[in-house]
Amino acid sequence: MVKAALWLTQVVGEGNTFTKGQLREAFPGVAQADRRVRDLRDYGWVILTNTEDATLTAEDQRFVKAGVPVWEPAARRAAAPSKSISAKEKQVVLQRDDYMCTVCGISGGEPYLDDSNQTAVLSVARMETVLPDASEELMLVTICKRCRAGQLSDPLRADEVLADIRALEPHELRRLTRWIERGRRGSTPLERAWTAYRRLPGEAKSAILKELQR
Repeated sequence: MVKAALWLTQVVGEGNTFTKGQLREAFPGVAQADRRVRDLRDYGWVILTNTEDATLTAEDQRFVKAGVPVWEPAARRAAAPSKSISAKEKQVVLQRDDYMCTVCGISGGEPYLDDSNQTAVLSVARMETVLPDASEELMLVTICKRCRAGQLSDPLRADEVLADIRALEPHELRRLTRWIERGRRGSTPLERAWTAYRRLPGEAKSAILKELQR
């Protein structure tokens, strides 16, 4: 993993792409070199594949952003992933959160509004969550890869965000306040229905559409 991180930073460079072939050439004789790269994502490294970036081919990956300097033992130990989350726990959390990112609200596989080439990939992570009584608790939540990495297309300005919040209708402001107080986004019946529909196979989607068009 350390060698993979150094290769990405020193040879590939942030913002550039690399292929699986180049990765194999860089680490001849190393089994599962691609896994070493994937492991970096647990340390905050942003590396996209064609499932998240439509401009990439199946052979390509894009090194977007470096994370924890894993070549430093102290930094690596401090950021080491905590106890693994079981498949059963992940499924329970995904269902509870309606298969939507609790930070930005995007559904799995849905393209981002500000970058239609990238689609959301959901995961389950432990995050500090603010409860209604203002206490904090480490909870399992559903989050998309981009929110987990803190990756935004443009930096946000607090004054602009506050202006947008103040422009909300009273009922919208009350709902947003509840989201902020509990540290996660809620969802409406409409959003839950849309998310459930998108998870259906193609034939089932077509059947539902025909029923609705009658």
